[in-house]
Amino acid sequence: MARRPNFVMFITDQHRADYLGCTGHPVLQTPNIDRIATEGTIFDRFYVASPVCMPNRASVMTGRMPSVHGVRCNGIPLSRNTVTFVDLLREAGYRTALIGKSHLQNFTNVPNVLIRPAPREGFGEPGIESQDAVRDDRSIPFYQQESPCHWYDPEAKVATPFYGFDHVELVTGHGDSVGGDYRRWLRGKDVEAERLIGPEAALAHAYQCPQALRTAVPVELYSTTYIVERVQAYLDDHARDHSDEPVFLMVSFPDPHHPFNPPGHYWDLYKPEQFAEPEAYSRNDWAPPPHVLDAMEQRETGVANLAGMGTIVVTGQEAREAQALTCGMIACIDDAVGQILDDVFSGDLTGETVTLFTTDHGDHLGDHRLLLKGAEQYQSIVRVPFLWSDPGMPRGPARTKAIASSIDIPATILERARIEPFSGMQGQSLLPVMSGEASDHREAAFIQYDHQRTQPYLGNQPRVHTLVDWRWRISVFHGADWGELYDLVSDPGEFENLWDDPASASVKAEMIERLLRAEIAYADRSPFPTALA
Repeated sequence: MARRPNFVMFITDQHRADYLGCTGHPVLQTPNIDRIATEGTIFDRFYVASPVCMPNRASVMTGRMPSVHGVRCNGIPLSRNTVTFVDLLREAGYRTALIGKSHLQNFTNVPNVLIRPAPREGFGEPGIESQDAVRDDRSIPFYQQESPCHWYDPEAKVATPFYGFDHVELVTGHGDSVGGDYRRWLRGKDVEAERLIGPEAALAHAYQCPQALRTAVPVELYSTTYIVERVQAYLDDHARDHSDEPVFLMVSFPDPHHPFNPPGHYWDLYKPEQFAEPEAYSRNDWAPPPHVLDAMEQRETGVANLAGMGTIVVTGQEAREAQALTCGMIACIDDAVGQILDDVFSGDLTGETVTLFTTDHGDHLGDHRLLLKGAEQYQSIVRVPFLWSDPGMPRGPARTKAIASSIDIPATILERARIEPFSGMQGQSLLPVMSGEASDHREAAFIQYDHQRTQPYLGNQPRVHTLVDWRWRISVFHGADWGELYDLVSDPGEFENLWDDPASASVKAEMIERLLRAEIAYADRSPFPTALA
């Protein structure tokens, strides 16, 4: 059998599809990431399985929807009993490495919001191992490897194999307040460096944008630099001692997730005045849906949590500031990608190397007057970049409007490596689209959103399911008597909700039926039967 290709997979955090030079951003320049696109394929209609970190990252690892792999929302570690595509690569002889962010487990010590109700008077309580439908005690040490308490030990490391990775160097958290292996590296570089971390050490600036933080950590000590250094060390080690083995390397950056804190010269690389005010600030004919209206009211009345993780409303100027700082963070990543690509293609890896680039979800960045992400299913957070460069395919720039999903990544990598998927994988290989054998991939993208935090107007445990095809986006909200329907052709900004429009009633009915069929199609087909019965 011919040698299988190497894979280098770049993944960022909270990076929307249109924030790359190769995907058409009018200001941001990303020449190094664009190198992947120039020699490969750009997917213009690539969607997340869920617009939330942990659920979508688990979908990227498994090729399965959140309702199936069990990581429905942030706060649920991916079960160690789950098979990942990296497991299959490792079994087939690949050296597998993760350097950077994982977020397949919780990386805060903040207690969960959802608590099992106390037993009713006179009722017995199930034992601790029987309180969930499936026995999988996520309080054991394996599931604590990304939490701060695990890293209190100065000798701590990740026990491998870790979801299929036999080499892990971890970065946990966001912004400059990140931990894991990075923090030990930082102390080794400068024993006093930790004093530069966090809001208390931040440098002065004039920005008003919520969570704009000018980090005092210099570029040479920032987590992006750490990732580059450790990737280079891993590639050097591979070239020296393991060059006969194929590699799967995931390079995972914590940025450009908020807080908005590009280090050093990246802070003012881009200026707010370079960015146009998003369309929502000039539209007087827009009737925001109820959950967006509620977010607006929270900001107006001063009760919005501007320091949190969920969607907030911002002014036009705040939106432009967030865009400029995000571009600075992406520029920092782009330079890192350039250094890594130079190493990859300088001979550190033997044989063909496939490079790909994606992220876990987007950010509103001012669209619809919103910032960050939440239960809103606008294109700004559900559509993400996906680039694939493959020396085994015809060279030259290519774009496709074929609809694809994060769950397709595992199937595509396994197909390229000539490894059969496990039973129950729900994604489909994208190779036929990229090779030109097929112009279409799937009729629509199915997206699931779930959260443990109560959200205003949507109530406790908000849940939204969405279907997006070449023209329409429909979203149905659990427990609500309203929904959203948008014509993405005539209304690409998603401002005119046609849910209650009589003229769109037939389209609405058709899309609801298709959403229902998707719910059936993505019901689990694992485990595989063991007998006829």
